[in-house]
Amino acid sequence: MLVRPRSRTPHTVVAIAVLCILIALAGCSSSGGPAPASPSTSAPSSMSVSEERIVIKDFRFEPADLTAAPGAKVSVVNEDSAPHTVTAQAADAFDTGTIEGGETATFTAPPAAGTYRYLCSIHPSMTGTLTVR
Repeated sequence: MLVRPRSRTPHTVVAIAVLCILIALAGCSSSGGPAPASPSTSAPSSMSVSEERIVIKDFRFEPADLTAAPGAKVSVVNEDSAPHTVTAQAADAFDTGTIEGGETATFTAPPAAGTYRYLCSIHPSMTGTLTVR
């Protein structure tokens, strides 16, 4: 005796088609890894401290005039082979000490707003300005 399969109703065909589409979409929607952070969820806190950078190259400060927030960390990269410093002319404002060629040092911008002139204490013709605001 031969058994014929039951014919499917139109509702069953639609349900199977919808199920196939949902499975296909689920497979394409994500790699399973964490979702990237959106800019609105990764906004810096109001207590973050900015970081600035001075590069010493060819016996010059680049940039020669830098603006930073009060208390900002300032990295100083010495790309020359000679040693240099970043020394504020105002007493006790900031001083990196000697930075050997190829080395990096960091100082903290003063907490008070203002303009601070600095120089290399080894090569006084090298000068720059840090504006804190």
